[in-house]
Amino acid sequence: MPEGREIFPFMTVKGNLMMGAYARSDRAGIERDLEMVYSYFPILKERQSSPAGFLSGGQQQMLAIGRALMAKPKVMLLDEPSLGLSPLLVKEIFGILKRLNKEQGVTMLLVEQNANMALKAADYGYVLEVGRIVLEGECERLIENEDVREFYLGHKEQSVRGKKRWKRTKRWR
Repeated sequence: MPEGREIFPFMTVKGNLMMGAYARSDRAGIERDLEMVYSYFPILKERQSSPAGFLSGGQQQMLAIGRALMAKPKVMLLDEPSLGLSPLLVKEIFGILKRLNKEQGVTMLLVEQNANMALKAADYGYVLEVGRIVLEGECERLIENEDVREFYLGHKEQSVRGKKRWKRTKRWR
């Protein structure tokens, strides 16, 4: 699923979803998956005849996820699914992604700058800095890591007037 949604704005919502199934030939499976997408994103069923460009940003993100699901992937790469969305929609989208992983068995590789949401949604995480992995592990452990909490989650152990750890140079390994 590309960053920034990249839907086909002049096609209908249903047409966009069917583009995700372009390489498939199993009509019954396509119809089943279309209904599955509609069950996760009911607004898409309501708006299936509307041009996709008329959807809100959050609805377009749902459409992009739904289109990716229509390809029946074993692994989905999601690039910045929270980009440009309100906090409420981000929470909704991540909740649906967790459900899809659990209920449909789709493995997801999530590239996300919203570290808090990403770590809460994922099982295993990698922290990248300037293109290199500086930390990895189970997300429960990463959330508790002092450096991750300060540098990526915004939690400070000392008061505003106390010594600021981020002013020191961090040597990861």
